[in-house]
Amino acid sequence: MSVRIDIAGLRPERVAVVPSPLAELCMALHALAEPGHHPGLQAWVTGVTARLDPHLADRMCEADFLWRTTFSDLFMPFAGVPGGTAIPGASIGEDLDLLDKLTDEQFVDAALEFTCALPYGARGPSVLSDAALRRRALELAASRGPRQVRFAERLLADPPRIRAWFRQFVEDCDEAFFADTWERLRHQLAADGRHKTDLLRRKGLAEALAAVSPALTLDETGSRITVDKLGTGHTTTGEGSLLLLPTSLGWPHLSVLHRYGWQPALHYPVGSPELAAPPSVEQLALRMTALSHPVRMRLCRHLARSAHTTSELAQVHGMTAPEISRHLGVLKKAGLITTRRRGRYVLHQLDVTVVARLGSDFLEGILR
Repeated sequence: MSVRIDIAGLRPERVAVVPSPLAELCMALHALAEPGHHPGLQAWVTGVTARLDPHLADRMCEADFLWRTTFSDLFMPFAGVPGGTAIPGASIGEDLDLLDKLTDEQFVDAALEFTCALPYGARGPSVLSDAALRRRALELAASRGPRQVRFAERLLADPPRIRAWFRQFVEDCDEAFFADTWERLRHQLAADGRHKTDLLRRKGLAEALAAVSPALTLDETGSRITVDKLGTGHTTTGEGSLLLLPTSLGWPHLSVLHRYGWQPALHYPVGSPELAAPPSVEQLALRMTALSHPVRMRLCRHLARSAHTTSELAQVHGMTAPEISRHLGVLKKAGLITTRRRGRYVLHQLDVTVVARLGSDFLEGILR
């Protein structure tokens, strides 16, 4: 499972590493809505929540599915501007001006992403012109709750009204709490952007991507980026650009915009507490599968306390040495045990550090 970005023919100057205040506001709103995803932001969330105007707090609940359920592409309007070369603005106002350049069809499709009714990575009809798709979008919105269906109904009936509502809401959030946050964060994000741009120029895209996240890889031909995620998707830069957007508030989320017809964009966390080389989704699945077998769980009980040979484990568990070896092989392939030789004996032991990290690795993997 992964998201792939075809970049064949992409010139280095078409790779932009630049922060976006509007995209960062999306992460701020998400952290306020889902503080459990962001334990490192508890103090910030508590401070903002304590001084938040009750009226604005109510409005934040009105359409929180745009940043709680999904990270709506409305917060990255530059990626949808025709031509495929636009970059984020330096301020919320400039990003909102780019949002005004989107057509009503683009705006509505992006706003209804939470319904999962519309094709994301492939060309499809517009919900504004397709009656069947419109009905399906409303049905799926209704299944998610009354607020969602009311928002979808207003959006489909009067897109300009919702566009005006969204712009005013963003401006009010900026005035209430985000302007101060952005002033504190923008220097760190700009510095990270300069660092990644320098890596790109001196050492190439592969090195720059490796510095962005260990979940990103560039194939040997330099024509495809693979993002290790539980989701699947595919997009291409075509004649456009690739955008790399640093975020200070986004960890553990690594977001990939791969909407059909939009510029590909990677929204990646900086200064995050993640491991230098977190396990891939495949490796994480291997580890969890390995530990789910009752025999291997019992083996781990002994291997966590001390190192044992295959013969010792076979005797304790009343199994044959080949049976024990097969189970040990599964645990070793998953990276859960270590082996060392002592004379003619091979000793196996559980890597308790790896096992202790499984909970956080799992959360990082599913939230990435």
